[in-house]
Amino acid sequence: MELGLKGKVAVITGGTQGIGKATAQKLAAEGASVVIVARGQDGLDAVAAEIRGAGGKVATVSADVSKPDDCDRVIAEAVKAFGGVDILVNNAGTSATGAFESVTDGAWQADFDLKLFGAVRLIRLALPQMKARGGGRIVNVTNIGAKQPGAKTMPTTVTRAAGQAMTKALSKEYAPHQILVNSVCIGLVRAGQHEKRAAREGVDVESIYENLGKNIPIGRVGRADEAANVIAFLVSEAASFVTGSSINIDGGASAVF
Repeated sequence: MELGLKGKVAVITGGTQGIGKATAQKLAAEGASVVIVARGQDGLDAVAAEIRGAGGKVATVSADVSKPDDCDRVIAEAVKAFGGVDILVNNAGTSATGAFESVTDGAWQADFDLKLFGAVRLIRLALPQMKARGGGRIVNVTNIGAKQPGAKTMPTTVTRAAGQAMTKALSKEYAPHQILVNSVCIGLVRAGQHEKRAAREGVDVESIYENLGKNIPIGRVGRADEAANVIAFLVSEAASFVTGSSINIDGGASAVF
């Protein structure tokens, strides 16, 4: 399927591993110019080399999106590198969870700054660019806990739920500008955190994935490229009548839509 991404400029946060990396690679392969954002320059350079090696166009920005000045720089660097912004994928974030009474004010604030305010600021900065180019696409990456929070899952489920509410509100406000805003809710996906756990516990990571997969209706843990494929659809011309939607990428694990 032709996704109509040639010539588009996409900014992807958390772009050096997992879903962010896979999304950057997918969009670049479809002809978009991608701007990958993360805190570590070494990781950025490695992913950029892979994308360029495959014939893609890429720029890197070392930034912490929990900081307002860094958000300003992300959009400014994207405009400098490629002339504007058509697509924004807010993917930066970690799975910070704990028992409610153990979560300090500092932990709450840090999670809001990274996951919610980072997205708020980048969206606010990207909107004028999208308006000037006649439209755009925004995808907020959240998780299935945003819709169905469990015990001891704060602050992540709360900040992710806020991202869901923002997605719906923005979709209505900016639809007249042809700026479409959607979210994806991620379930269990192969990620670096599981590899670190395997190394810490001295076990084979595949055994961890096998055990986790037993609780998923489809029978396995997801892959980052599977999430990237859905995100690529949402930012493409194929999804030109889709806005305000939230898609679960969880192998059927969630009990809610």
